[in-house]
Amino acid sequence: MITKVTMKQLSTARGCVLGLVLGDAIGAAGVEVPSSGVLRATSAAQLACFTIEGVIRAHVRMAHKGICHPPGVVWHAYARWATMQGISEITPWEKEGWPDGWLARVPVLAVRRGSAPATVTALQSGTMGQFDKPAGSSIGAHALTHVLPAGLVGDWVQEPGRFAAEIAATTHVGEAVYAAALGARIVAEIVKGQGIEDAIRQVQPESLTFLEQQLDSPLADAVEVARAQPRQAARLAQLAPDARAASALAGGVYVALSFPRRDQIRDALLFAVSSGNGSHVAAVAGALLCAAHGADALPVDWVSRLELAWVADVLARDLIAEFVDQPSGTEYTPGDDPNWRDRYPGW
Repeated sequence: MITKVTMKQLSTARGCVLGLVLGDAIGAAGVEVPSSGVLRATSAAQLACFTIEGVIRAHVRMAHKGICHPPGVVWHAYARWATMQGISEITPWEKEGWPDGWLARVPVLAVRRGSAPATVTALQSGTMGQFDKPAGSSIGAHALTHVLPAGLVGDWVQEPGRFAAEIAATTHVGEAVYAAALGARIVAEIVKGQGIEDAIRQVQPESLTFLEQQLDSPLADAVEVARAQPRQAARLAQLAPDARAASALAGGVYVALSFPRRDQIRDALLFAVSSGNGSHVAAVAGALLCAAHGADALPVDWVSRLELAWVADVLARDLIAEFVDQPSGTEYTPGDDPNWRDRYPGW
């Protein structure tokens, strides 16, 4: 198949997704990363994978049906994850052949790797949250880590911040939704070719007026502290004192600005882990830094041991292919890949 995907698009997407999954795994491993063995993901990385799959499937549906509500399709993806995990009280969407799609056949995604209580509670209630009708009360970091890769399609959606926020709002509320929107907007600016600092600077004034309430940005303090006192563990602990999405974003931005160079990614992730909530901070820092520097900047010895490396890489490639090449075609034009809609059913 002839592709219109550029090497830059591919490297940025692969870097972002692999960086997020690697940061999550290094965060789970702790400061003393073992010298051998598999680097395992947590539920945060698993759900980020299902977010990407849901975004692809939403675009497939739009191309073939002409109408789609992407947050609903991503919500459906989270339900497949929960079903694979054996979580009770999840209503199946079909009696047979469900969960469907290729991601549902990846054994490791069925393995419990920590909890995602806000997502699980929302799914068990059967109520998908919206800006004006929240499904719960969580402002936890999963809202951010699940949704960061949504910024990769910022060139194809009108408002990448709103797009990410609507997905985050299916399971989280308030400042967590705001943090998800800001994080995805940073990724979208990196996709446009901005460096880390410039991308963050572009997003700082973002008011996100579509939200019901105006909230303080977690970015301003992180930027100021990174300029004055970079690479200080005490400062990182102050910026990311808990497992809120706002803390994960502030901490991740501080780490990325403290270690901005391509050859500093390993040091950045290890430093991120020193925070008491290092898994989330490292996931955010990894996504931002590796999006900016590309997939080739990732530490090879770590990535080669990364449990979800192949899954993350395939999803990143397929995400960009779907929006650039549309392998399954559209309602009116044939596609080049007859199996694409089996891999990514449009619902």
